[in-house]
Amino acid sequence: MQKSITINEQIVEAGQSKTIILNAYELHTKTKIEIPVQVIRAKQKGPSLLLSAGMHGEETNGIEIIRKIITREEVINLKCGTLIAIPVINIVSFLYGSRDLPDGRDLNRCFPGTKNGSLGSRIAHDLMKHILPIIDFGIDFHTGGSKINNYPQLRCVFDFSDNVALAEKFSAPLIIDSNYREGTFRHEAAKKNKPILVYEGGESMRFDYLAINEGVNGCLRLMNAYKMIDLELPDNPSIKINKDTWVRANASGLFHMSANNGSFVQKGDLLGVICNPFGEVETKILSTVDGYIVGINNQPVVNEGDALIHLGIENYQK
Repeated sequence: MQKSITINEQIVEAGQSKTIILNAYELHTKTKIEIPVQVIRAKQKGPSLLLSAGMHGEETNGIEIIRKIITREEVINLKCGTLIAIPVINIVSFLYGSRDLPDGRDLNRCFPGTKNGSLGSRIAHDLMKHILPIIDFGIDFHTGGSKINNYPQLRCVFDFSDNVALAEKFSAPLIIDSNYREGTFRHEAAKKNKPILVYEGGESMRFDYLAINEGVNGCLRLMNAYKMIDLELPDNPSIKINKDTWVRANASGLFHMSANNGSFVQKGDLLGVICNPFGEVETKILSTVDGYIVGINNQPVVNEGDALIHLGIENYQK
């Protein structure tokens, strides 16, 4: 039998499912904003998994992934362990459909946070204080930025074997070696020996059903690997990427992509063209390396030097 857990003075016993409140934050309008946390617990001991999304308010794909996961019958009736699900961390920015908090801060640069700091700092502090101590590992769901479409991918640090082991169990189409950034949830969790991987898929404010389905299936594979659920899923071979680069616009104009996101391209292959809007010039965009397309800039109007196509290289030799 599992022991009870406590989140912000709210107790969840083994075998219980509860929606609890991480904390409430008051805005300048006297409006109180609460962050709901869905906790699903089996009676039997097992790992404690965090699934979090909505760190940025316009990243809707991760929110939909978690919504789908917590409504599945096999997840509602966990065989062992605990699922901590936070579909929307950044409730304020979600209400506005924006990436940043009202004060302009990026919540995912506010960690580890402080109790009496800015709104972002307080949210970060509460995650570190109440959630991180009770989990073993987690997946934090994100999307590309405005008009950036990321092919479904997990980002982790290859130098840490626990990161790679988790990523292989999740088995996203792409697994990318990605160093930690200061002030992020993933970095601060790693300092506490709690591996959290970042899943990237699709673009902001637009449902991408490939990214959503790959995210759902990855979560189910991960939970099945730890015997939290009993559900067999087909194997999903992953490609490990240990080097990445951006192909940039070599002219200004209207960008037309001709290669598919996620596809393998060779150095010199045609990726797209930039057309002068007055019909005078057409400039080819060629791949600079052999690699996989891991992200695309869907901005139709581009300026010289803009990042257009994100390429990932497998088995890059330093």
